[in-house]
Amino acid sequence: MATDAPSPPHGDTDTNPAQPTTEQFVEMQKSAEFAELRHTYRSFAFPLTVAFIVWYLLYVLLSNYAGGFMGTQLFGNINVALVFGLAQFATTFLIAWLYSRHAAAQLDPRAEAIKARMEAEL
Repeated sequence: MATDAPSPPHGDTDTNPAQPTTEQFVEMQKSAEFAELRHTYRSFAFPLTVAFIVWYLLYVLLSNYAGGFMGTQLFGNINVALVFGLAQFATTFLIAWLYSRHAAAQLDPRAEAIKARMEAEL
């Protein structure tokens, strides 16, 4: 009588594929390919993050210390503070959209190539 477990039905795949070791991850992290991916990410994300923080702090500082300017009526009941506040939302969505495009065009293909290379080495 056979004691082997039955084989999985046709079409089923292993749900726990082999994983790279810690050493393989560390080695990949030291590679030029990974450094290029990290540089591409950082050269986009860091400047936009700094720019948005400066823009946000400008809004907060103007709201606290330049009440007269922020209260300036532009048209009807719309003042500078309302326009700047709404612009905060607009820039948040703009940055998210720009990052999504950048990631799809620049980051995802490079990350996929690294992943494929690591999986091929298993």
